[in-house]
Amino acid sequence: MRLKSLVTGLAAMFAAAPAIAQEGLQIIGVPTDKGLGFQPAATELARDLQWLDGMILWIITAISIFVVALLAIVIVRYNRRANPEPASFTHNTPIEVLWTVGPILILLFIGSFSLPVLFKQQEIPEGEVNIKVTGYQWYWGYEYTDHDFAFDSYMIGQPATVGNYVLTDEVEAALVEAGYSRNEFLLATDTAVVVPVNKTVVMTVTAADVIHSWTIPAFGVKQDGVPGRLAQLWFKAEKEGVYFGQCSELCGKDHAYMPITVKVVSEEAYESWLKGAKEEYASAPASYAVASN
Repeated sequence: MRLKSLVTGLAAMFAAAPAIAQEGLQIIGVPTDKGLGFQPAATELARDLQWLDGMILWIITAISIFVVALLAIVIVRYNRRANPEPASFTHNTPIEVLWTVGPILILLFIGSFSLPVLFKQQEIPEGEVNIKVTGYQWYWGYEYTDHDFAFDSYMIGQPATVGNYVLTDEVEAALVEAGYSRNEFLLATDTAVVVPVNKTVVMTVTAADVIHSWTIPAFGVKQDGVPGRLAQLWFKAEKEGVYFGQCSELCGKDHAYMPITVKVVSEEAYESWLKGAKEEYASAPASYAVASN
């Protein structure tokens, strides 16, 4: 049965234009078992954030070591046995100035690097690809506003696709048909966001019911979707591949089953996918257009 499903899935991939976009793509932005670091940075924003995190880690590590050293000195030198008669002064102006000015200088130093990164995130450039993303309980809806088509995206394994949040043989076969493996269970969606490499993508984020949050760690982006409001994020992916994210705002009982899949492809593959996507999704309402790639 699995072999039959695999053959059927491969045939469908070659037959449908939207599926062309995922052929030969490396899975890059994915959580790793027992991983401690960040996912590989695929955008300038992600590189900036990871560098800023590393720089601040050095600063707070140095501060922590300094404070622990001071505590150790005080414990050893000024305990009752070593210092039976404590000093009676109440102020030390040089030290008070130092512990006031020192943290201010440290915060100014951190701010001089963190604020430019923040401004780069928040200053939305003109998008070469514009997509509106809407969070629902518990799936995502995407509208390519430049081309007037939309589709919904469900986790493979949701009741709306196949299975019931359990990795059964049927769900594994569906993953294989979509070009994934059992390792991408809880991460892969039946429909992926497809964008071209080295193009500025602007996402307009909102929600239809409760607050959701659209994020791709490898891109260094995260934006809450709030019902009745529009917010934006942008990214420019520099490497072709498959990247995964997850709704990052607690949104109800199936919050854990609301993943995000983004496929970054060549411009030629994107144009090919776009042509097929227009034909497949343009005439279908977003809430019913559940694609299979």
